[in-house]
Amino acid sequence: MIKKLNLVVMTPRWRRIFFSFLLTAAALAGLAAIRSSHATDQAGSPNQKDSAKIAPWVVEHTANGHRAEFIVVLADQADLSGAAMLRAKIDKGRFVRDALWNKAQTTKGAILQWLRDRGIEHRSFYIVNALWVKGDRAAAEALAARSDVARVEGNPRIQNFPQGLRAIESPSQPNSPETVEPGINYTHAPQVWALGHTGEGIVVAGADTGFRWTHNAIKPHYRGWDGVTADHNYNWHDSIHDSSGNPCGNDSPFPCDDTGHGTHTIGIAVGDDGAGNQIGMAPGAQCIGCRNMDAGVGTPARYIECMEFFLAPYPVGGDPSQGDPTKAPDLTTNSWVCPTDEGCSPNTLRSAVQGQRAAGIEMVAGAGNNGSDCSTLIYPPAIYDASYTVGALNTGRDLIASFSSRGPVTVDGSNRLKPDITAPGTNNRSSYNTSDTAYAILSGTSMATPHIAGSVALLWSARPELRPDLDATEGTLNNAAVHINSSECGSGIPNNVYGWGRVDVFAAVNTTGTPSPTPTATPVPPLRVTVSVNPTEISEGEAATYTVTASSAVARSITVVYAMSGTATNGIDYTLSGTANQVTIPAGQSSAAVTLTSQLDQVTEGTETAIMTLQRGRGYKLSRNKEATLSIIESR
Repeated sequence: MIKKLNLVVMTPRWRRIFFSFLLTAAALAGLAAIRSSHATDQAGSPNQKDSAKIAPWVVEHTANGHRAEFIVVLADQADLSGAAMLRAKIDKGRFVRDALWNKAQTTKGAILQWLRDRGIEHRSFYIVNALWVKGDRAAAEALAARSDVARVEGNPRIQNFPQGLRAIESPSQPNSPETVEPGINYTHAPQVWALGHTGEGIVVAGADTGFRWTHNAIKPHYRGWDGVTADHNYNWHDSIHDSSGNPCGNDSPFPCDDTGHGTHTIGIAVGDDGAGNQIGMAPGAQCIGCRNMDAGVGTPARYIECMEFFLAPYPVGGDPSQGDPTKAPDLTTNSWVCPTDEGCSPNTLRSAVQGQRAAGIEMVAGAGNNGSDCSTLIYPPAIYDASYTVGALNTGRDLIASFSSRGPVTVDGSNRLKPDITAPGTNNRSSYNTSDTAYAILSGTSMATPHIAGSVALLWSARPELRPDLDATEGTLNNAAVHINSSECGSGIPNNVYGWGRVDVFAAVNTTGTPSPTPTATPVPPLRVTVSVNPTEISEGEAATYTVTASSAVARSITVVYAMSGTATNGIDYTLSGTANQVTIPAGQSSAAVTLTSQLDQVTEGTETAIMTLQRGRGYKLSRNKEATLSIIESR
């Protein structure tokens, strides 16, 4: 059956109305398309160029719908060049703080509104014009698509002490009559004290695990203590907001140290209990602090937050809008890292470090403990030109510590010569967090760093004309250092092992003094370890011994890390003696053993293998023979 079509015949008048409607609809559709295009330019779907703004770490950690923390760095950053024209530190500080603050206030309105509209968790920074954001892949891509965003970088959680601190508890009283610690003596700090200069008028800030402010060697030097009452406002900040189970909790309203590392480092800078424990370089200086690690775990956001607090401190429980640059410290001591291989961008912290330097704040940073190969100095903030980077010497000897990282810096493509200078960094005794009278011995560039921070404080108290000229300050310390030649990683003075050499703060203070004669360090081959197993084949129920051997007797004990693999299962098919996954070679020895005892069972499994593979660690390098295989033959 054929159906008829019902045709509507329009009159001329209705045709005019109909086509007028079509034209209006088309115009509105075009306008909507333009608006949509403009919105995409600000916060829409990213193209290939926009995707390149997102760091690989962010891409990886937002996969499969996961949320991650990341740092959104804006394209428009403050110009701080005008600070160089100002002479007084107080003027530099005000100029830098105001320039950074005003830039952040005038450029973030739109992006902050975008985040609030979508309920995305965020926090703003101004020392770098950036934001901390917690979001998913879609949020990261939308932010990267904005024209006001330069890059989206990761906020990884960095374990600064993967093998623990290995602190050795020390008596609360030193062995009389040696009340001044050997490392302090080796820098010639006591000779500066004898001139009447102990760091008076200088404030040293510790960015670390916090510090035990009530410790007998620290309390008299804490700026928040007047001898009667404590006032932590402007003197302490806690950048840990999301910890779980930490003894200091979150947002601690008073200085607290959850690990001991920060109490130890600030003690080396300023500590003295007045009763014989002369552990610090500049006992006349004052200290303040910021906790930037949660039991040793730091993040770029935590690091930035502490640097922002030091630029312009604010009250406990307050916020950066209350920041007062006149209460800023003169220098900061920094014994923490932000590894690029764990997701830290080499550029994330650079602007914050440069901001502190522009404000006249000396940022002293540890080189890291990745030695002894060349170009192992790879972690921010030590890699930056704006940081005064410190390598570690064997205390009492002009010989680089095996663990001290060497330059040149290649991770950022700069080929920059680092470290800048060296200081005692082994077996350093200082305050600890377990009680108000606790002391411990630690080694690392973490300990060398506050020796230099204290040296700067001594120099400035003795020669105030150098403050806050950071180039002149560093030049004075560098030129007065005991220059140490080295053929490793290049040659000449300075070099990529010792920098300008061992600090001699007395020579720097005493313009008529001269440093000690220039020694040439005897090159020491890196300590290498191997592993073997004897016998190489056993039956079920029998035992074998893995022997870890160093290339020479060790001057101090070292712990070698290993991993087990193979077809046999640890804990089921066999057991191992000692501490899991590590073996310690005692001081004065060259080897240590781990005994494997196989289990006799009734399960038919055939011949199985137990393979020990040595892992990279502190104080040693791996030889080719880093793996040993044991065959376990089934008993019949």
